Amino acid sequence: MIKKVKDFLYINEEFFVFPIIEKIKTKAEYRRLFSNFMSLSVLQAANYIFPLITFPYLVRVLGVEKFGLISFAQAFIQYFIIITDYGFNLSATREISIHRDNKEKVNEIFSSVMIIKVGLFILSFIIMSGIVFGFEKFRREWLLYYLTFGMVLGQVLFPVWFFQGMEQMKWITYLNIIAKGIFTVAVFMFVKHSNGYYMVPVLISLGYIISGIISLYLILKKFKVSFKIFNFLVIKDYMVSGWDIFISKLFISFYTNSTTFILGIFSDDKTVGYFASADKIIQVFKSFMIPISNSIYPYISLKISNNKEEGIMFINKIFLYISVFTFILSFFVLILSDKIVIIVLGSNYLSSVLFLKIMSFLPFIIGLSNILGINGLLVLKNEKSFKNIILVGSFLSIILSLVFVPFYKAIATSVIVVLVEVYITIAMFISFKRTLKAYV
Repeated sequence: MIKKVKDFLYINEEFFVFPIIEKIKTKAEYRRLFSNFMSLSVLQAANYIFPLITFPYLVRVLGVEKFGLISFAQAFIQYFIIITDYGFNLSATREISIHRDNKEKVNEIFSSVMIIKVGLFILSFIIMSGIVFGFEKFRREWLLYYLTFGMVLGQVLFPVWFFQGMEQMKWITYLNIIAKGIFTVAVFMFVKHSNGYYMVPVLISLGYIISGIISLYLILKKFKVSFKIFNFLVIKDYMVSGWDIFISKLFISFYTNSTTFILGIFSDDKTVGYFASADKIIQVFKSFMIPISNSIYPYISLKISNNKEEGIMFINKIFLYISVFTFILSFFVLILSDKIVIIVLGSNYLSSVLFLKIMSFLPFIIGLSNILGINGLLVLKNEKSFKNIILVGSFLSIILSLVFVPFYKAIATSVIVVLVEVYITIAMFISFKRTLKAYV
């Protein structure tokens, strides 16, 4: 009887785990993939645990208004993180994964990308300064925005794309845990009342910068990467190759961050605080997808370049697993919204419950669009379709927000976020199917 069951499971290997376990044991590529997945899973567990410790403390100590102000500042600075990232977390990751055994090529990719990112950092600082001192709303809290801008420097220094491309995600895990550990301990030491809200961006920025410096040391010493100045044409090639993804990421930021940003313009800090609190909870549940997406992206990129059929089959399997997992997760958020808000935020934040319920199925919707878009269209090098879908979604989000948010405030923001993500997921699905037909 046992033999029959085992044979049945092996025959239907697309849907069961026994063959996967065997492959992990016998194949180096599967062991590496599993190791990367476990590293990123530990990281996401840390991403869940650390905020679970500090988030309830901060919303209570700072109050709704100060928390809303900090959330608005972070949404603003996120635009500059997107600019300096320039899509390299996807385009450079793919290039590193393909050329990882070519030391000269790796040096070229690393050096060129870092030069571009430093240049974009300087440009971002100039633009931010012009906005902060050009508008009264920003000028009132100019110090907060400059302190929060430290996050941009930290992101520039920390080449996540390098570790992902080399499929050495354990270093991302170690360094991020160091950064978040520093921030968590320091929050309880230095943030004692609402007047200490300036310390929050200081601590976050320091955590990012310290982990970034350590990561560069590891790349230069452990991975023996050499920094070299290449001619302008080489650097230009990397800018061109990352352009479509950069535009996509920029507009992703528009339709994700602009919701909070536009709400902050047409509403008060308290309303932003209630919405941002619900959104933070959703971000935690959405983050469960990150280990899977980040660990399989370089793997699929390499797989597709070596064997198209196997790579496409792997994408199809992952899509099925993600569908089931994220649907259950979203349903859990929907039915337990009240309890989650009370436990995490406290009874003073009951106004956040409605927003959480409206956005509860975002982990499911976004989980599918990530597999179809990032691990589908981008891996198959259809950056233009990916970009066009994001562009339409961004314009849709901004137009709907400008029309409805002034009247319906955070309720409109919550509904618009869901509607835009539904559109993007459907469009990604249609485009992915078309790309498969042309690719195969």
